[in-house]
Amino acid sequence: MAEFVMKHLVEQAQLTDQYLIESAATSTEEIGNPVYPPARRKLAEHGISCNGHAARQMTRADYNRYDLLVGMDSANIRNMTRICGGSDPEGKIVKLLDLIPHSDRRYGCDVSDPWYTGDFDATWHDVLSCCQALLRK
Repeated sequence: MAEFVMKHLVEQAQLTDQYLIESAATSTEEIGNPVYPPARRKLAEHGISCNGHAARQMTRADYNRYDLLVGMDSANIRNMTRICGGSDPEGKIVKLLDLIPHSDRRYGCDVSDPWYTGDFDATWHDVLSCCQALLRK
């Protein structure tokens, strides 16, 4: 969801030439799959398309390719750090919720995972507010 929300916000701000936004899995379960249907429906509710997406695996080369690597939860951060060689010398690997200044959520918290909670509204709120904060930086 975060990839498509961020792309949508960047497009609305007419900044697409300044950003390269892509998502990548830190595990192998969903490689090649489209966006999870309930997440696709939540995005569609807000006029955001995710057509044509197929999950890909994060690689070590992504560390040098991107300025920022954003994970949704602690497990993502652990996996991302491992994939990138076991360290983060440039401080590029961050949790999405750590990007919200003065949030009502604690620093270090995980994005609500709808895979387990079924609460796509909470996830939408987390993702939207974080992407908006990131765009303002």
